[in-house]
Amino acid sequence: MLSPLREHLRDTFWFAPVAAMAAICVLWAACAGLDAEIVETLRDEGAYEAIGDLAGIAEDAKTVVTTVGSAMMTFIGVVFSISLVAVQMASGQFSPRVVRIFVRSRITKATLSVFLATFLLSLLVLTSYESETDPRLVTAVPLLQSILTLAMVGLSLLLFVAYVNATLRLMRVGHVVDRIARESFRVLAKTPWYEGGGDELGPVTGQVVHRGRAGVLRDVNVARLVRVARRHGLVLRLLPRIGDFVVPGTPILAVHGGAVPKGLASSVSVGIERTFHQDLGFGLRQLADIALRALSPAVNDPTTAVQCLDRIVQFLAAVAHRPLGAVAYRDGRGGDGAVRLVQDLPGWTDLVDLGFAEIRGCAEGSPQVSRRMLAGLDDLLALVPEDRTEPLLRHRVLLTELVERTVPQAADRAFALEADRQGIG
Repeated sequence: MLSPLREHLRDTFWFAPVAAMAAICVLWAACAGLDAEIVETLRDEGAYEAIGDLAGIAEDAKTVVTTVGSAMMTFIGVVFSISLVAVQMASGQFSPRVVRIFVRSRITKATLSVFLATFLLSLLVLTSYESETDPRLVTAVPLLQSILTLAMVGLSLLLFVAYVNATLRLMRVGHVVDRIARESFRVLAKTPWYEGGGDELGPVTGQVVHRGRAGVLRDVNVARLVRVARRHGLVLRLLPRIGDFVVPGTPILAVHGGAVPKGLASSVSVGIERTFHQDLGFGLRQLADIALRALSPAVNDPTTAVQCLDRIVQFLAAVAHRPLGAVAYRDGRGGDGAVRLVQDLPGWTDLVDLGFAEIRGCAEGSPQVSRRMLAGLDDLLALVPEDRTEPLLRHRVLLTELVERTVPQAADRAFALEADRQGIG
C-alpha cells in the first residue's frame, strides 16, 4: 500500500493551488524566453517590420490581459462563495463528516488552482511589456505569453462550468451516498485478505507507545513498517484500530520476535478526524450519520434513510464472504512472503451493528425505513454463511419488537413489517 502522504495531501486545500502557481511560473518563464528568442532571431534577420507587427498584436492583447487580471479575482470570489454555501448546506443537510468530500473534490481544487494560476500569469505577463516602441530597440514582445494567458482564460471558463455542475451534484443526496459507497469499495479493494489471527505471531517482545498529541488514528505507513520489520526479522501488530481515539501513553504497536526498532512511532499518523484511506468502517459511519439526521424530527426525510440503507446493504453484501477481523501485509512484490504487519479491522458483527443499530433505533414511526431494513436483512441472510447470521437475526428480531411495541394498530404493524426493497415502493 502507498504511503499515506498522498492521501494527506488530498485532505488539504493548499497543495494543488501552490503547485499550479509554481507550474505557471515555470511555464511563463519558458514562454518569456521563447518570446525573447523570436525577437532576437527577427532582429538578426533585419525583419524590423515583423517585430513591429508582433509588438502591435501584443499591445492589442495587453488590454485583454489587464482585464483578465482584475476579472479573475471576481471569479475566485464567486468560486469561494459557492463552495462555502455548498459546504454549509451539506453539513446541515447530511452530516459534518461529508464536508471532506468537498475538501477532496478534484474539480474544486482544479478550478481554484487554474483561476489563481491565470491571475498570477496575467500579472507576470504585464511585467513583460516594454515602454519602448522602436522595433530596433525592442528586446522582447510578450506574444506567446499573451496567447498562453488567453488559453488559460478559456480553460478557466470550461472548469467553472464543470465546477458548478459538480458542486450541484454533490449537494444531492443520491450522489453523496454514491460517492461514499465508491470510496468505501476503493478502501475494500486495497485491503488484503488474511484468515489468520494474532495467536501464531509468537510472544510479544515489546511495545511502541504513542507519544504525540491525542487524536484519531488516521492511518499507518504500511510500506515503511513492513520494511523495518523485514530488516529486523520482526512481526508488528497495530493494536488500536484505524479510527480509534488515542491519547499519549497508549500502546499502538506490538513487536513480536525481537527488540523494538527506533522510529516506529513516526509511521503512525494521528489527526483530528477520520479518513477513508485505511478505515474500512468509515463509509458505514457516514451513511449511518446521514440516515440518522434524515430520521430526526427536525428533518423527517425517511427516503434519504432508505437510500443510505441501500448502500449499507450493498457494502455488507460485498464483505459477506470475506475474512474480517485482521489483515496481514507480507514480504515480497506479490505479497506471498512472511507476515510482517498485522492490522485489526472491524469484524462482521461490528460492521452489521454499525450499519443497522442506530438506524433501527430511529425507525419508530417510519414504516418506509422498517420495510427497507427488513428487506435488506433478508437479502443478507440469503447471502452470508451460517456462522454470520446471528447479528442479522438479532437486528431483525429487535426491529420487529420495536414495531410491535410502538405501532398500536395491527394493520399498521403488519404493513410496517412487510419487507420491501423500496421501503414503500
